[in-house]
Amino acid sequence: MTTRETTPARLSTLGLPAAVTACLFDLDGVLTSTASVHAAAWAVALDAVLRARAERDGTPFVAFDPVLDYRALVDGRPRDDGARSFLAARGIVLAEGAAGEPAGTSSVAAVGAAKGAEVDRLLHRDGVHVVAGAIGYVRAVRAAGLRCAVVSSSTNARTVLAAAGLAALVEVRIDGVVAAERHLRGKPAPDGFLAAAADLGVRPAAAAVFEDAVVGVRAGRTGGFGYVVGIGRGRSGAALQAAGADVVVRDLAELLARATAGRQG
Repeated sequence: MTTRETTPARLSTLGLPAAVTACLFDLDGVLTSTASVHAAAWAVALDAVLRARAERDGTPFVAFDPVLDYRALVDGRPRDDGARSFLAARGIVLAEGAAGEPAGTSSVAAVGAAKGAEVDRLLHRDGVHVVAGAIGYVRAVRAAGLRCAVVSSSTNARTVLAAAGLAALVEVRIDGVVAAERHLRGKPAPDGFLAAAADLGVRPAAAAVFEDAVVGVRAGRTGGFGYVVGIGRGRSGAALQAAGADVVVRDLAELLARATAGRQG
């Protein structure tokens, strides 16, 4: 895709500093509404573990909370890291298991497989919904001459981007599949964002990171990126700001609206 020359005026329409030459977007919760799909899939996989423990040793069953537990313990993390984080919080230790293990409750790999299978089922049933203003914002990014990448912990990012109509707008994709191939650490480590910037040929200081997860905002901050945009609502917005976001908005449409208001004010 050809892009126009980047100018400060064009950047001002995006609500970004003049030094930014690339945008690195998280996928779930920033460009698509699949964060709720992942939360629901985690509930299925992890509740199965909790029920198995309750039946085995009489521990009271307290279900996975798809809002509080999701945001605090699994949001933005690679699949197995998310499983480990939640299980540790509940005092559950499972064997690691092996890649390709069938879905189940006996190991971290099996729990991850169960979560992945449920994500696939839900996406097949319900499709992919784009977050308000996402396509318009990414199109504006490309029209302004900025480079564009998606950085996601998801292993099905390619499918989601295609279904959302965003694939042609994204130059670089660093997802769970690529991270495994390159041995990149998951968020809050900045490896994925750094890899995306390198693939685009831009310095971290010249790139803006867009994230809805605290671990993702921390990755953007610790990676030395020039601008970190938090996408959040309510109390999550305060947490994103505390984690180091330069600005917090409800969605990308709001970022465009703020930029427009700023130019008119």
